[in-house]
Amino acid sequence: MPGGDEARKVRAFWERLGVPGLVDVHTHFMPERVLRKVWAYFDSAGPLTGVAWPIVYREEEDRRVELLREFGVLRFTSMVYPHKAGMAEWLNEWAAGFAARVGGCLRTATLFPEEGVERYVAEAVDGGARVFKAHVQVGAYDPNDPLLDGAWGLLAEAGVPIVIHCGSGPAPGKHTGPGPVARLLGRHPRLRLVVAHMGMPEYADFLNLAERYEEVRLDTTMAFTDFSERLAPFPPAERPRLADLGDRILLGSDFPNIPYGYLHQLQALQRLGMGDDWLRAVCHGNGARLFSQ
Repeated sequence: MPGGDEARKVRAFWERLGVPGLVDVHTHFMPERVLRKVWAYFDSAGPLTGVAWPIVYREEEDRRVELLREFGVLRFTSMVYPHKAGMAEWLNEWAAGFAARVGGCLRTATLFPEEGVERYVAEAVDGGARVFKAHVQVGAYDPNDPLLDGAWGLLAEAGVPIVIHCGSGPAPGKHTGPGPVARLLGRHPRLRLVVAHMGMPEYADFLNLAERYEEVRLDTTMAFTDFSERLAPFPPAERPRLADLGDRILLGSDFPNIPYGYLHQLQALQRLGMGDDWLRAVCHGNGARLFSQ
């Protein structure tokens, strides 16, 4: 069972940095029947992955929450996302209940291009949603769909961050890549987009967007790990830009749906050689500041 020695090593990582713990903007908690389907997909090495993906933290919900607490994760998310119309609103209701009963979880919500999306996004924001998840790849939708325009405007005005899976990793989709997101930001430049997985594999293009739009951030989810470096290595020539954008890169892990231990994501960040100040900002300070606003 995961925990024990790994938890001690994770805590030693952030204690050495002198921060009070970790802020992880990309963790998944969702209704059990939905999560089981997600795990079954990874088990099948489905077309969006195409590789073996052994899930390390295949635990019951209470144990998964307990593990994050053992690791010293102070704030985390319940990233939910629909793959079709009619799912988003009830996922939001579930996530609201989860955050209400689980200390440390930021109330999370999602959206989909459908009738009523602006209404339920407004209800989620008014109810206290702190972060949204948009999954362009799984949802197979254009973020510029006119049905979403009012919702994006509302989120930009409210300043609620949106973790958006829009890169073409692990497999390209019809609407993935930097182009659709660039068009979205052209209309809504104040959107607080957090580009998941550092925009893998279009790292440079999404770094460009972060340099152009001051509210765009990137999360580290799976980036720089041995697993991802085999599939979509981060270009060494782009590393100096990680330092320049050090105040807008956030720790993300994809816990529990990862094929390696939680500690490895932290070790992968450390071996970049960006220094302790950068690690402190990425692993705690940037997230803490974003969600204190």
